[in-house]
Amino acid sequence: MVTSDQRRRQLAREKFERQQKRRAEARRKARQRTAVIGAAVAVVVATLVGLIVGGVFDKDKKDQAADPAANPSASPSAPEPKQSPSPEMAIDQKAKYTFALKTSAGDINFTMDAAKTPQTVNSFKSLADKKYFDNTKCHRLTAGGIFVLQCGDPEGTGRGGPGYNIPDENLDSLGKANEQGQVIYPAGTVAMANTGQPGSGGSQFFLVYKDSPLAPSYTPFGKIDAAGLKVLEDIAKAGTVDGGQDGAPKTEVKIEKGTVTQN
Repeated sequence: MVTSDQRRRQLAREKFERQQKRRAEARRKARQRTAVIGAAVAVVVATLVGLIVGGVFDKDKKDQAADPAANPSASPSAPEPKQSPSPEMAIDQKAKYTFALKTSAGDINFTMDAAKTPQTVNSFKSLADKKYFDNTKCHRLTAGGIFVLQCGDPEGTGRGGPGYNIPDENLDSLGKANEQGQVIYPAGTVAMANTGQPGSGGSQFFLVYKDSPLAPSYTPFGKIDAAGLKVLEDIAKAGTVDGGQDGAPKTEVKIEKGTVTQN
């Protein structure tokens, strides 16, 4: 016969076993939930890794690299300037002007026809009158595909500008584009650099020292005189600082003074 004391111990043991079973079942379910959460996290991580490897988050970089204006060797590029008003028209739009650049490498002068490029000439006259170009460097020389010296950035980095845009002008003056969509910018031409987008010129310009094939999207607004072209050719002969086809000119070209006068 089972005594009351034995019965109490039996009931207590059965209760303990039931508690242990419930605790074991709870631990099992907890492990299952953890496993499910871990698997979900693994899927998310794998997806993110796949997107990164696949380049989804690099889309902006790829788009930028595909833009010819973002490739220094492809075009005379300049940054997108901040938007502010361009100078009010203050020149004789029927006149011709001379832009005289007194540089550390020699004088480079070129004529500008206001009748063909009034907005461009007006902007350069306004900037020169404010001594904008004084003590600035021509920061870029190219010698592969296109042959230009690029100037007009007060920072000397290729990223500077006056804070406003100049509309494109005179784009059809160099003739019809060929099958590659290019025209020849003849040696002695001065044209506006831009971002590759219409109407994005600022203060940067390029001086062509040898015939260069380019898209007809850079405002041609000046013609270098013979003496200035010779100075430009000598600068080009010295090459770039690192000997490459696109970089800072080895012969430093510092614009000591830039002056625009009416002829």
